[in-house]
Amino acid sequence: MNDKSVLIVEDDNDLRDAYVMILKSEGIDTWSAENGQVALQMIEEHGDPGVIFLDLRMPVMNGIEFLEKYDAPSHTETEIVVFSNYDAKNEIDTAYELGAQRYVLKARAAPKELIRIVRTILS
Repeated sequence: MNDKSVLIVEDDNDLRDAYVMILKSEGIDTWSAENGQVALQMIEEHGDPGVIFLDLRMPVMNGIEFLEKYDAPSHTETEIVVFSNYDAKNEIDTAYELGAQRYVLKARAAPKELIRIVRTILS
């Protein structure tokens, strides 16, 4: 991965595939992982992406556990966008405390909005 790539961390296969397809159709280098543990392994093997879209509620390792292990403040080249269908204020506040910079409610994120967010961050 590189500072112009995106990592989608999402346990729902259909959503994950849709996000990857949308971003790749725009020429954006996009990777995906089904949980936080797989995401950490990918980052260890391939380096930090420019953007991580991180679901909060996943099996194996959820978004908060990922943030605790990833230590976002030491990865200043990566912007973390919490991307969830849950409006769980406590979890979102914790994610911000652990280094997430944005929160997007999945249900309100149309493909054009997803692309706009990525292009804004990567530019």
